[in-house]
Amino acid sequence: MLRILVLDAMGVIFSVGNDDRDLLCPFVEEKGGTKDVSKIEMLYNSTSLGNMSSAEFWKAVGLDPGLEDEYLQRYKLTDGLTDFLEAVNSQGYEVWCLSNDISEWSKKLRARFGLDKYIRGFVISGDVGVRKPEQAIFDYLIGQLTVSPRDAVFVDDQRRNLDVAAALGFSTILFAPAGHDLTNEKHIVATSFADVLCWLCSK
Repeated sequence: MLRILVLDAMGVIFSVGNDDRDLLCPFVEEKGGTKDVSKIEMLYNSTSLGNMSSAEFWKAVGLDPGLEDEYLQRYKLTDGLTDFLEAVNSQGYEVWCLSNDISEWSKKLRARFGLDKYIRGFVISGDVGVRKPEQAIFDYLIGQLTVSPRDAVFVDDQRRNLDVAAALGFSTILFAPAGHDLTNEKHIVATSFADVLCWLCSK
């Protein structure tokens, strides 16, 4: 019986999937920082591995670290998330988050949106020093869980992450709002949290 629900953050909990390209790079340019997208993405990846602090990141892209909170205001929850979390909590699921993110940003965002009320634990790349789809971050998550992956389901918007999870025994759901190419899809597909809840209730 499934007992654990693991959610990705970007593209699942938060509506933006590629936050560095769609939110971060435009923000840095808008505020007068570097226009070098490849540099921003390289520095973001390094910071999301815990190799530098968020303050060091902002300075490296040419901005005042004091702009961080203004930037984080651009993140929005995916429609229906709160109702979904309340529903799965009431059904006895233990919810976790597994995400590639900068440690300080993750903490601020979950405090802003009150996510700790619904989510038991967060495994964040910036805290553990490894990013999805590397198996090591999944192994770290498994070490935190009270059940085996066979009793857990992982929801992500990236197939490469789901492929690793499936190989480790997780049930997998591709969170794919309109626009995804679902040809020959091997993972369960959900276009909304209502779809995820419907699938969970069938188990």
